[in-house]
Amino acid sequence: MMRKGTVLSVVLPGLLSVLGYAQAAVPFVSLFPALHARAPDGPQFGVTVNGTDLLSNSVGNRNGSSLATQFTGGSQLAVIGSSMKITARSPVPRALVRPALGRTQISNFQHVVVIVQENRTPDNLFQGLCGSDGTLCPTPYNLQNFGIDNRGNEIPLTEEPLGYAYDPSHTHSAFVAQCHLNPITNQCGMDGLSSANCGTDPKKNKCSFEYVDPTDVQPYLTMAQQYGWANYMFQTNQGPSFPAHQFIFGGTSAPDADSDSQGVFASENAKHASGCAAPAGTTVQLIRPPGVEKKRETIFPCFDHNTIPDILPLGITWRYYAAGPNNVWTAPNAIESICGAEHGKCQGWEWVNDVDVRAKDVLTDIRNCHLRDVTWVTPTGVNSDHPGYNNNGGPSWVAQIVNAIGQSWQYSQGGGVCDYWGANQSGNETAIFVTWDDWGGFYDHEPPTILTQPEGDYQYGFRVPLLVVSAYTPTYVSNNPYDFGSILRFIEQNYGVAEGILTFADQRAANDLTDFFDLQGSPRQFDPISAPLGLKYFLEDNEPQTAPDDY
Repeated sequence: MMRKGTVLSVVLPGLLSVLGYAQAAVPFVSLFPALHARAPDGPQFGVTVNGTDLLSNSVGNRNGSSLATQFTGGSQLAVIGSSMKITARSPVPRALVRPALGRTQISNFQHVVVIVQENRTPDNLFQGLCGSDGTLCPTPYNLQNFGIDNRGNEIPLTEEPLGYAYDPSHTHSAFVAQCHLNPITNQCGMDGLSSANCGTDPKKNKCSFEYVDPTDVQPYLTMAQQYGWANYMFQTNQGPSFPAHQFIFGGTSAPDADSDSQGVFASENAKHASGCAAPAGTTVQLIRPPGVEKKRETIFPCFDHNTIPDILPLGITWRYYAAGPNNVWTAPNAIESICGAEHGKCQGWEWVNDVDVRAKDVLTDIRNCHLRDVTWVTPTGVNSDHPGYNNNGGPSWVAQIVNAIGQSWQYSQGGGVCDYWGANQSGNETAIFVTWDDWGGFYDHEPPTILTQPEGDYQYGFRVPLLVVSAYTPTYVSNNPYDFGSILRFIEQNYGVAEGILTFADQRAANDLTDFFDLQGSPRQFDPISAPLGLKYFLEDNEPQTAPDDY
């Protein structure tokens, strides 16, 4: 029996060079439920099942051509058992594939880059947006410089350096305590934290009522002030990094689709290693309605469900950059169909070709014009913003990725020119999202919306920052509600896929982030983001990659 999401391989010897595959069996039909047949810059293909041209009734892709036909229910099975004929059509000139909308207009982005940092809230990391006199908060920036503790006292947030070592708990139980849910209104009181260990002595201060010294995060402040900032971005899950990254990559931390619909999710970090190649005996905690984590209800961290790569149209490429193969931030390692674990290592075809376990390679790939269409970027521990694990490198790390994209027109190498920013040459425009995977246990004043059961026993979590950067993003502060599912919805709509097709967080998300972009306006010229550490520092950094989270 072919599982949902299985890729049906069709032998297409004559088309291999066009599609760019070296293998004889080409992943051609994704039964998820969309049949994708797209070759963006070469010949297009006709797909005929039982004599019917499927592409005559299809939805448009990013270039305006109709190449993704929707199937539902039994028609999926009909495709498996039907007579399929694939024919090459005449090459379509680029001008016809992508309508000439005028130099200043685009229909959508060629590239989407999702940069994920670690363990911060807006109130904790972005107090610098308020200005020296505080007049820019709470309008336009919804930030607060004090919190309410579990005794009802108003506690001023204390300034600490970004590299300060105190690491508050950010497990699900820590969420429950900090939330202090009102069972009648089903809303967090945001007054469950203790201030007993708060003080003015930095060596003794173990307190969640903190904010980061604005001078340590100036590159982040610059991006927020010049591009897009979300006042109401919430992490999808109510817990730490491992489940958060599963939601960012695939819309759920559930072991499978049925578990997601039942409200059963992996809710905590795995211990010491993560994913399908983890040592035998490795487990991750499960949570189920009504928000219960039973001590013995655990599972091996290897899951069987679709993720964003499964629903991308053929020809849309992806890559995931991470600091090592087995840590909790390397989301693809926990997806069975991607990892293909053998002998304690992920060795699947997609893993080998689409997952890069040296984080800094993203910078080299951008400079060499090798940026994939959809990209996730996670850092090393020292560049992660994680308390106690970072050396203040995070803001510079993010700034240099943005700078590499913004300056790619000038500095691209490898024999080609690629304007990933899009102000000087059309065709490679990039939308950049910078977010943080969880709240890290720090105070934030905005209560999250708690979904109804069954998913509501683990969704939504507290606020996390979100920056949106592109040549088509004006200086903009959004008051719309978002979560990680909103990022997935943006990716789906950007490539002509039905929003919510995974039926996970993407389906439950309220918005798709398109309000951050004016695609009919003129592209902005890029101004480099000033940062303490330059591009050369990261390119030449040969220190061993540290794990980017605690276990």
